[in-house]
Amino acid sequence: MNLASRLAAAQGRHAAPEAVAVESAPAPVPAPRAGTPAAPPTDALSKLKDRVAKALFERMGNRMNDPTLSEDQLRTIVLGELDEVVEEERVPLSAEERQRLTAELADDVLGFGPLQRLLDDPTVTEIMCNGPEMVYVEQGGKLVRTGSRFTSEEHLRRVIDRIVSRVGRRIDESSPLVDARLADGSRVNAIIPPLAFSGSTLTIRKFAKDPFGVDDLIGFGTLSPEMAELLHACVEARLNIIVSGGTGTGKTTLLNVLSSFIPEGERIVTIEDAVELQLQQDHVVRLESRPPNIEGRGAITIRDLVRNSLRMRPDRIVVGECRGGESLDMLQAMNTGHDGSLSTVHANSPRDAVARLETLVLMAGMDLPLRAIREQIASAVDVVVQLTRLRDGTRRVTHVTEVQGMEGETVTLQDAFVFDYSAGVDASGRFLGKPVPTGVRPRFTDRFDELGITVSSRVFGTVAPRRGWA
Repeated sequence: MNLASRLAAAQGRHAAPEAVAVESAPAPVPAPRAGTPAAPPTDALSKLKDRVAKALFERMGNRMNDPTLSEDQLRTIVLGELDEVVEEERVPLSAEERQRLTAELADDVLGFGPLQRLLDDPTVTEIMCNGPEMVYVEQGGKLVRTGSRFTSEEHLRRVIDRIVSRVGRRIDESSPLVDARLADGSRVNAIIPPLAFSGSTLTIRKFAKDPFGVDDLIGFGTLSPEMAELLHACVEARLNIIVSGGTGTGKTTLLNVLSSFIPEGERIVTIEDAVELQLQQDHVVRLESRPPNIEGRGAITIRDLVRNSLRMRPDRIVVGECRGGESLDMLQAMNTGHDGSLSTVHANSPRDAVARLETLVLMAGMDLPLRAIREQIASAVDVVVQLTRLRDGTRRVTHVTEVQGMEGETVTLQDAFVFDYSAGVDASGRFLGKPVPTGVRPRFTDRFDELGITVSSRVFGTVAPRRGWA
């Protein structure tokens, strides 16, 4: 008798009478909707695993999320408890079969359950769980529903609890949403009922185990070699750069690449809501904001960290994302000797990025006149790099724009590079265009000359066709 047959027989011995009655008169099952993959079949092995996992969690209790236990200690305890649970189930298994079952259960309990396979898949860039039975992924820039599913809402909640507890965060009815991260730096957002009406929702934005470098982005078509050379010179010349783009356009990835251009001898302070940046330099201080505790106290905001970073003798300040009043402190830092700072902002164009910064500064509550805010932006920000996610799912830098100054009440901008859409698309719908220079030499290249930084003549060699300008 093979493993599946023996497990099925054991499952029949352990089944409750009600379960047998239901099996003999099954209710009609509605057919799945077209285009929706059916849920994976539940065989005897998966039923046994569910039953053993439930018994294990009952035995382990709060020890599963004990922050004082290391991963190795927890694994040793779980394996010991698993041996006892499997023994109590009295399933006739060979030593090899039992070892395999225990290993699978340990990975399921100690890992991230049905998500582990997706986390290990390098082609998956984002995982979205809309409740326990609907798991979507992003692959190749497209959203796809997978056959993975959680056994129950409780199973999904256990995985969420395991993720957030490992970074000192909590999620419960009093604090039903949380931002966290995995050990590899992947960004995690979770929200549970009653805020999530359809069941606990988990979103994981994966980070590559090896951070993408500039050559990778050139290979993806995100950057052109000429654009990469110009941005390298901008970072080396200590220009203040804002990376602008919509959600999921790759702002943090590009920020990582830009930060890799910072010389080794400089002190870098990074400030983030949840640590994501993967800087390669040695002299890096990483700061992370803290949410309020259960009494609503003890919060440390991005703005608090930006202010504190000014007392830490930074050569460069890298803010993961400006989304509030910290934008004013960031601009003031850029204007008071902390040149070469980097940050990101949510916006759809360089002009929108400037308007977004104006709005964020107003959120600081300082009641500044609009002209004063615009003058701060014009004098602080040197370059806006715009990222766009195109219809084919690719992420491209569509603008490298110089902030030149003020004319009247308006911040003046000048594109150095724009994306040329005129080449159209290929048979698979992929855009054939690429970023090309506008032919206008930015004013900040004068600083290159002062510092002895050279860029090759090809950087501004080919001019974009008029119809390709955006």
